[in-house]
Order: sequence, then structure tokens, then C-alpha cells
Amino acid sequence: MVPADTQGEYLFSELIRSVHDRGPMEVLEAVEAYASVIGLGRVNVYLVDLQQRMLVPLTGGQPLEVDGTIAGSAYRSETLRLVEGDGLLELWLPLRDGADRMGVVYVSAAHLDEPTLRRCQTLASLLGLVITSKRAYSDTYVRHTRARPVHLRTEMLRAFLPPRTLGTPRGVSTAVLEPAYELGGDAFDHSITKDVLHVAILDAMGHDLASGLTASVAMAGARSARRNGAGLRDLTAEVEEALSSWLPEHFCTGVFATLNLGSGLFSWVNCAHPAPLLIRGGRLSPGALERVPELPLGMAEVDGHTGARTVHEARLEPGDRILLYTDGVTEAHDGEGRMFGLEGFADFIIRATSAEEPAPETLRRLIHSIHDHQHGSFSDDATIMLLEWTPDGPAAHRAPRE
Repeated sequence: MVPADTQGEYLFSELIRSVHDRGPMEVLEAVEAYASVIGLGRVNVYLVDLQQRMLVPLTGGQPLEVDGTIAGSAYRSETLRLVEGDGLLELWLPLRDGADRMGVVYVSAAHLDEPTLRRCQTLASLLGLVITSKRAYSDTYVRHTRARPVHLRTEMLRAFLPPRTLGTPRGVSTAVLEPAYELGGDAFDHSITKDVLHVAILDAMGHDLASGLTASVAMAGARSARRNGAGLRDLTAEVEEALSSWLPEHFCTGVFATLNLGSGLFSWVNCAHPAPLLIRGGRLSPGALERVPELPLGMAEVDGHTGARTVHEARLEPGDRILLYTDGVTEAHDGEGRMFGLEGFADFIIRATSAEEPAPETLRRLIHSIHDHQHGSFSDDATIMLLEWTPDGPAAHRAPRE
């Protein structure tokens, strides 16, 4: 008889080799076979929905709320949770694509020792890679994350959007946007090349298919320039040219920026967009990144302006956070016309920083707070990006508790 450990290693190797040939749901069958050999019970994957409110199982069971459940706690904190119930141990592990949170993995077992726990963590990592790979060409996973159909303009924009979060121990960029199913012209982008974090936030004028197309063209232009090695000034010029050539008389505001993860140099171009906010030492630094405003993208030729855009620079300190946002965030209002406001926006981030909350969780709660402030009705798109610079690792730069 083949020892269980040896058989488990063999099955795990077979699992890795076989995932390329299996369909999105067939992968879970191979996972179940491996799990039974190493002494585990049921295994299931829960994907977070588009608005990060529910965790939806891929195979059987009821959706679970992100807030107020053990599964949700694992998702929110990005750490495993172990509970005992009905004679079994239940393990909830974060499911991630790099720094991006995708959901959780559920595992049941009669007992768990340290080697088996490590195998569970490895299995969760593998599932994250497999789902990331297969969702690029399969709609199976996407369908599980949507509670209702999205608008055409939203489908177009979402096809361009990157994962919500990316980063390394030295820096992270994370973003959220609403209304999730009815986006008009807001978009964001981020990427890492060597030691540089590239980010962009866009807000196209209007709330129709043309505005979605404007944001999509601007984002494609920025990516094309970036991937060809263009700096911020040339990148912005190429976006301007793309809009002028393909969508004359369509405009958008935006910020294009880079953060050097080694030196902390933050560079940006602001095209008639709200100024970035700097949070340093657990406090907002008013006006720190405000500069003379420039024209929206797509208006240079209309206005007769031919000069190059200005690239601004600021040296960050370890632990600094930068907020980029669209005006739908601060101008969100309730039934009585009260604005969510810049102060409420910044204060929310500062309090979350003091509580040592992960940046993606901070933005998830913040966008829900804005959603609730205006009773779930967004009159304009609301997009938020949060950048953190932690050159010595995030733990070294946590704000002290007051």
C-alpha cells in the first residue's frame, strides 16, 4: 500500500499538471480527490461578489455575507480562521491573486496538524492561480460574482479594468468604484514595472456609452504609451492624441502618476482632476499635492493649447498614503443634500490607518459608507485609489494608536 503522504504528494503533482486541461469547475473535482487522501473533508471555494458584500460558493451552499461571518472575517483580515463545529474543524483561508482578494477557501477536517495546515495553505495558493488563469477566458467565475446584469458601457469598462489591488511589501495600490453595475465614465489602472508603481484614475464627462468609450480609449492610450516606455509627459500627450483622433469633442479629467518604490519619489500629471491627497503620520496634509490645474484630456486642440503637460514631483516619507478620487466621492449627498465631503472622506481613511486595517478593506468599507450615505443611489460614478509606500514592509510603518 502506498503511504498517504506519498500518495498525497503524487496527487498534488497530478493536480498541478492536470489543471491546464480541466474546465473551471472540473478543477474542484481534482481538488476534492487530493483533499480526501490527505485527510481533509469538504473543500469549497467562495468568490466575492462585484460589490464585495457577499461570498458566493462555487459548488453548493448558501452565499455568506462579508460582514458578520467567519468566512468574511478571513476575507476582510486576509488571514486564516479556524473554528470547531459539529465534531469537525472548519478552516477558512484567504483566496488571493497576488495582493488582490478574490474570496476564501473552505476546508473541513476531523483534525489538523501543522503539515496538513501547510498543505491547505498551498492548496489555497494554487486555487488562486488557477482561478486567475481560467477566468481570463471563461465566464464561469464572473457569473458567480454578479448579482444582476451590468450595463453595456459598464461591461466595456470592466473589460479594461485591472485587479482591484496589486503591490509588493514595499508598496500597494488598491481601488474601488461604484455604481458597480452601472458605471458611466470612471476608470482606474495600475501596474508595477521593476521598482515603479504606475497608476491612473480617469473621469470621462457624461454617463453614457460615449463616456465609457472615452475612458476606455484614454486607458488604452495610457497603457500603450507606458508599455512602450513613455514617461508621464509623453504618456499624457499620447492619451491626448488618441482622444483627439478617435473621439473629438469628448473629454475626461485624470491623474497619471508613478511611485518609485525604492526612493519614494511620487510624480504625477493632473489634467483638471481633483488634487491627490497626502496622509502622513496619521493626519491629512492639506494642500500638500495641490498644483495649478491644467486642461482636461481631449481639450488641448480645442483650446489651442500646444504646450506639454507639467510633471509634478514630491518625495514621500515611509508610511505615507496617497488618495486619488473622482468628484463623485466627495459630492455624494444624502436625501437632505448633505455632502459626504472631503473631510469625511479623509477622516475615514485616517481612522482606518490608526486601526492598522489593510488598505483594500479600508476602501471596501469606505465605498459602502458612501453608498449608504446616499441610500444606495449614485448620481455620479465614485472611484477611489489608495497608494501606500512602505519601503521596510507594512509592519514597520503602522501609525501609532491614540
